[in-house]
Parts: sequence; structure tokens; C-alpha cells
Amino acid sequence: MPVRIPLITDPAARVLLDGLIDYAGLFPPASLAVADAVRAYAKYRGGEAGWMLGRFVCPVAQLDAFGMVAEPLLPRDAGAIPWRLAAIGTGDHAADAAAMLRVNDCHRWSWEECSAIVDTMETRAETLDDVAAIHTAFPTEISVYVEVPLTRDPRPFIDALARTGRSAKMRTGGVSAEAFPQAAQIVLFIDACIEAGVAFKATAGLHHVLCGSYPFTYAPDAAQGSMFGFFNVLLACALRLDNATPAEIEVALLESDRTSVTFADDAIFWRSRRFDRTRLAHLREHVMTSFGSCAFTEPVSEVRAMGAW
Repeated sequence: MPVRIPLITDPAARVLLDGLIDYAGLFPPASLAVADAVRAYAKYRGGEAGWMLGRFVCPVAQLDAFGMVAEPLLPRDAGAIPWRLAAIGTGDHAADAAAMLRVNDCHRWSWEECSAIVDTMETRAETLDDVAAIHTAFPTEISVYVEVPLTRDPRPFIDALARTGRSAKMRTGGVSAEAFPQAAQIVLFIDACIEAGVAFKATAGLHHVLCGSYPFTYAPDAAQGSMFGFFNVLLACALRLDNATPAEIEVALLESDRTSVTFADDAIFWRSRRFDRTRLAHLREHVMTSFGSCAFTEPVSEVRAMGAW
């Protein structure tokens, strides 16, 4: 099923969730082999919930392996929508840019048509100088998401990204309790992004729809702890756009009651708050563009169980 841009007349859930999940099956805790992850992505893309699927997330070092495995599955018909990839950089920005362009050339079969394209690069900045170096290393037509540390004040990094026109990325979890940020750190990051007009994506730890206590991995004896839900982060963004207080936004980040959220054709409601299609479309285009997840069926089934469609 081709992924399309949702219309503003679509049901509110479609506006909010379309293309939201970047599939990161290669990464923990799923840690699939390239062949298995590629086959899963192809299956999800053609399934009934394929409209929620975003990019295939792939380390730069595995782009060639992706190409070999995916080749027979990629679209070839004129006008078909290509597979879109988000590459995870190595830190060697010049080499990453060259690898990305080489892979794109391999999958281009006419001047205007391609079967797959790496149109997004994700990398990390530890200093403000890193932000400038990343910006100059990649062509301006490539979307670049720069992961910034949440253990420090993110605002200088976000302001630097605003000056370059690049986007931000925050890490919202991992496979241990220590990998998860505090709710207040996420609130500060979202506030900084919206204040500066910088779009962002989130990654890690958002397999579930709402906050709760879940296993950190898929191992039978996995440790368990509190994890944020992807809908919590979307709610936090929507509330910040409505000029809610940091305290109320933090409450939304920790929401675990599925009955607190209801879906209508023209709006989504959280408790006494109403978010219409226009606000949701703005949120997805200009604020939170996607989140990376090594699972796809898990978040899809949970949000569907809440009555999203």
C-alpha cells in the first residue's frame, strides 16, 4: 500500500498518525538480521496499516546489505512510490554523505524515478561545533536529524539547528532504565523545538501507545520499568502548541489511562482538551515528524485498540 500525505479532511487519527512510525527493526531490542527486517518492512508496507509506516531506518554500514536483500522487493512501476530510508550516520560525516549518494545512484533507474532513496540522515552532536560541521557535510536537500543530549540544556543546540534549518532528534529510552530521560527533560526539549521552530523526531523506547511499566526487551526474563508512550509525546506537543503549562504537559507525558483519549472524525480529545485536524496537521508537519521503533505491529495494534479507527 503506497504511503500518501493525509488530507485535512481525513479522520483526525489519520492526520496525526499517517507515516508516523519509522521502522527500526535492525536495532535493539528487536535486533533483526537485515533480510528479516527488510521482509518485515515490505509486509508492513503492503498491509492494512501501511499508511502508518514511515521510513526504513538503516545504519550507513548496512546500506549495501539492504540494497542486495531489498532489490527484488522494491517497486519498479512508473510512478510507484519508492521506499524511503533514514540512514544512521557513523560520525564520519563526509563518508556518510558519500555512501548515501552512492546508494541513491544505485537505486535510480531514470532521471525522475527510483526504487529506493535515502532522503534522511540521522546523526549525533555532542558540541555546538558538531552542529555546524553536520550542516555543511550534507546537501541541503537531504533532511538531517541531529540527536542532541537531554542531560544538558538542549536549547543552545536547538537554536543552532534553527540557524541551519536542520531538524532535531531526542532519545526517549533504550533497553535499561538508565536510558530513559526524565519527563521534565522531554518537556524542555519539546518547548525548545517549538519555540525555535525546529521539527524533531524521537527514537527508542516508544513501542507502546501510552506510558506504563513494560519489559525493556523481548527476552523472557527481561527487566521491566516505566516507559513513555508515543502518544504521550504527541500529546505533549499538542499541549505545548496550545500554550499549556509545563506541569500540564508533564502530566500528559505520564498519562497511562487509555480512557482519557477519545477519537472523533474531526478531532482527538485528551481529558478536557480538544485537538482538531488543523492543529494535528501542523503538529506533524512542523513539530514531531516521526518516531523510530523496532516494532510496528505493537504500536499499531495498541492505538487501534484505543479506537483510533
